[in-house]
Amino acid sequence: MKKLTELAINRPLLITVLFTVLILFGIIGYNSLNYNLLPKFNANVVTVITTYVGASAEEVENTVTKNIEEAVSSIEGVDKIISTSMENVSMVTVQLLNGVDVDLALNDAQRKINQIASKLPDDIDDPILNKFSSDDVPVIRMGATAKVDDKTLYDLLDLQIKPQLANIIGVGQINLIGGNERQITVNLNRNKLEAFGLTPTQVIGIVNASSLSTPAGNIKSPESEYSIKFDSKFNNADDLRNMPIVRYSNGGQILLRDIAEVLDGQKEVTTINHINGQPSIGIQILKQSDANAVKVSELVKARLEVIKQQFKNIDLNFTIASDQAIYTKSSANAVVFDIGLAIVIVSLIMLFFLHSLRSSMFVLVSLPASMIPTFLAMYIFGFSLNLMTLMALSLVVGVLVDDSIVILENIMRHMEMGKNKRQATIDGRSEIGFTALAITLVDVVVFLPMALVQGMIGNILREFALVIVVSVLMSLLVCFTITPLLTSRWGKLTHLNPNTWWGKLNIKFEEFITFMRDGYTSILSWVLDHKRYLFGFIILLFIGTGFLMSKGFIGFSFMTQADQGEFIISMETDQNTSLQRTNAISQEAEKLLMAHPEVINVFTNVGVSNTGLGSANQSNYAEISVKIVPKKERPMSVEAFSETVRQEINQIPGVKVTIKKADITGNSGQAPIQFIVKGNDRKLNREIATKIMDITKNTAGTVDVEFSTDDPKPQVDVRLDREKMLMFGLNAQQVGAAIGGSFSGSDQAKYTYQGNEYDIKIKSDDYNRKSLNDVKRLTFTNAQGQNFELQQFADVREILGETKLERKDRLPSIAVNAYVVGRSVGTVGAEIQKAYQELKLDQDPRYQIQPAGMLEMQGDAFSSLLMALGVGFLLVYLIMVALYENAVYPFVVLFALPTATTGAFLALALSMKELTIFAMIGLIMLMGLVAKNGILLVDFTNQRKAEGASLKEALIDAGRERFRPILMTTIAMIFGMMPIALASGDGAEVKNGMAWVIIGGLTSSLLLTLVLVPSVYMIIEKILIRFRKRKYKKMRKEIVERQQEQLYHQQS
Repeated sequence: MKKLTELAINRPLLITVLFTVLILFGIIGYNSLNYNLLPKFNANVVTVITTYVGASAEEVENTVTKNIEEAVSSIEGVDKIISTSMENVSMVTVQLLNGVDVDLALNDAQRKINQIASKLPDDIDDPILNKFSSDDVPVIRMGATAKVDDKTLYDLLDLQIKPQLANIIGVGQINLIGGNERQITVNLNRNKLEAFGLTPTQVIGIVNASSLSTPAGNIKSPESEYSIKFDSKFNNADDLRNMPIVRYSNGGQILLRDIAEVLDGQKEVTTINHINGQPSIGIQILKQSDANAVKVSELVKARLEVIKQQFKNIDLNFTIASDQAIYTKSSANAVVFDIGLAIVIVSLIMLFFLHSLRSSMFVLVSLPASMIPTFLAMYIFGFSLNLMTLMALSLVVGVLVDDSIVILENIMRHMEMGKNKRQATIDGRSEIGFTALAITLVDVVVFLPMALVQGMIGNILREFALVIVVSVLMSLLVCFTITPLLTSRWGKLTHLNPNTWWGKLNIKFEEFITFMRDGYTSILSWVLDHKRYLFGFIILLFIGTGFLMSKGFIGFSFMTQADQGEFIISMETDQNTSLQRTNAISQEAEKLLMAHPEVINVFTNVGVSNTGLGSANQSNYAEISVKIVPKKERPMSVEAFSETVRQEINQIPGVKVTIKKADITGNSGQAPIQFIVKGNDRKLNREIATKIMDITKNTAGTVDVEFSTDDPKPQVDVRLDREKMLMFGLNAQQVGAAIGGSFSGSDQAKYTYQGNEYDIKIKSDDYNRKSLNDVKRLTFTNAQGQNFELQQFADVREILGETKLERKDRLPSIAVNAYVVGRSVGTVGAEIQKAYQELKLDQDPRYQIQPAGMLEMQGDAFSSLLMALGVGFLLVYLIMVALYENAVYPFVVLFALPTATTGAFLALALSMKELTIFAMIGLIMLMGLVAKNGILLVDFTNQRKAEGASLKEALIDAGRERFRPILMTTIAMIFGMMPIALASGDGAEVKNGMAWVIIGGLTSSLLLTLVLVPSVYMIIEKILIRFRKRKYKKMRKEIVERQQEQLYHQQS
């Protein structure tokens, strides 16, 4: 290290060129980095979604869900399996263990499902397997409107506009919401079928057989070769209408138009989309995994303007409901502002302490010299400019100047001894060089374990931790090269002129610092003689901190909810409500919302239920995404505004309203409070879940408490009388096909138009699909030509059937979900757990109660961070062992680390912030910052002892000489954190708590470490002296005994 400093002093151009190149490539790297909201990561989750049209929830579970669960349970690395079976759809979610390759697991799951394909029903859609990535979050959500009919607008968007948008650089998947693809619908008339002696099954078979397209081979000759094209698909609706169904021997025939209505329209509407109360078709645009979200957004919006001009004759318009780039840029700009403000504050502090603009620049040059090359490392590692990496850079402003401050202060101390600036630089840097290395490595090792944490929390924090590690290591290189280079050439002691205002100000400041230092040394001298009072005071502080935690003054949750000005209203109506009725109710809600001047956009999806792990079509559900003005432009929080809106919408008859907070990605996600009851007995599960629901409702802060499953709803149950069925010459397969064909329909036949292929849907007329009687009167014809109805050989009745069935780890389950208002999620969850444990609900072996969702994620995250904290603690100890060449002295520093937590928790309580994962990061960071102060004190104490000073004298000298650099670095860090702690811009809520933890912890450690470390040092030193004396006495006794033995042998 000394040679590196001498190299910097002797060859300044070499060091200048080196850092110029690093800064140049850092600027290039910065310009090449993508802007994204979050770091890129894949969650350890694989989902399997299977559509089974017309099937009940029970049938879906028995025939689809259980088979898929059995298949995926054997893939490597499965942690838990959660499944939901609803009408028409099965959703199986496989959560993997940390460290498992999601892509390999996805391929393995696909292979396992292919192997059991024969066990699945024939008429299901192919299972769709997905993984969740941070890139799956839509960059833009918008609604499209035009003065054309729905069918034309959908075809326009699907066939012309989607290709144009997909051609934009960086655009990935494009999804249309609402609207429907073109479809030829054949509505069979039951009365006419009966009159002609036909059944729906016969007509479906004839039409399907008439619409084929198969490879027909080729013909060859010595001179040429031709392929044979055979395509009997219909290409206009008239051909389909005029298709013969039956031809009689007398030349008469029955055409399709004689027994059915043929319509050129759209598929059956399952979802409806509105934008600001106007019917529209929603468009979601996702970016490619390596694309820049901000750039993609800009390019898309520019292309939309071109498209609007292209189709201005139909008044085509796009209304953007949400744009991820806006929040991303706003949050990034807020962090950049915090960084700039922190740099200004740190600069002023340096100027006050060093009294010289020149000396201040020696320190401040470490900021760009450390930060800018970090962008090069970010580019090499594939990082992006996101909330995590920018937050890391804002945090390290105060840290990056620490090493240079310590080096410069020691160099100035040697210059004050009369040495020339070159020699003072070499001696000052050499004297404290190993200490500077140690305090830098302490910062590195407390963050490095965080980069190695697995799971979701590791994915979020890995880039954050590595950016800090790289920038801190760069600051170490700067303090060993740039700082000595500058001081050796331009270093100068500052002589204050009492005749100038600047001189007077600095003299007063120095007098104040001297007064503080003298007061501190007096206090330290007294404390060293009265250590029991200090330890008693610290014990009281810990007791007080425990009181704050136990009494709920400090809440805890996974992450503080950011006020993005967005929330989601989930509306649920009665189970049997039609899509049209739900749509009418949602329009009433939209009118109420649009009446508020704070509302900017209202984006509505009717017929969609979002479970957090996926979405499913349900006619009695609607979700409204509401965007309001920025928080600076409104008097109330988004939470308070959403509660006001809830009360208004609750006035609409027959609707249940749930307010969901939009997460950092703008989606609603899952309920924050979830408790799952699983066991073999579904009835018992629901009984226990009901008790937990009562507990949850009675817990302060909970709202919208509900089961994860829906109430049963009426269903038509068909029970076959097999003897009668056989008498009529039918079998179960024929009956099932006939019922499915009539009421669900068949879409195997195809229709081609302008090069595009569409479905032909054949089904009974809607008029004949309205009542239980229509099912009973379904007509069948046997091989003998006899006609009869379903009710003649089957019991057709109305029953109550489940609409949603859940399982966890292949056991029936039910969850209690709740949202939280005005309190911390973790605190509320802990109270609910304590309540049902007091009732001993969790001690029955017939079932299990497990927290899930955010509560489970919070527990995993805190456990991972505590493990990282423990590993960092161990690494700090090992570094100090290497520094002191002693395994005992490091405990002097380690004893001081917990004192920082008292100030940290007090700051959280006073600022009314929660203990979140980011506050935990603040605690981890404190460990490195506080350890640095202790290292400086212990290192100088050892140096003074080596020079012959007594123990107490060495401790007081160390406190006196290190008081200034410790005060300087601590104040620089505290004031550097103030812009983040007081920030109120976008994304500020996430990091406010972390900044207050660091400010509070540094303040308490500054007041306590300066006296605690010397006190603990004195105690340990006295213990070591006592052991040395005992060892010395023992050795002396052994020597005397050996000498007496030798004398005895000589005499004998």
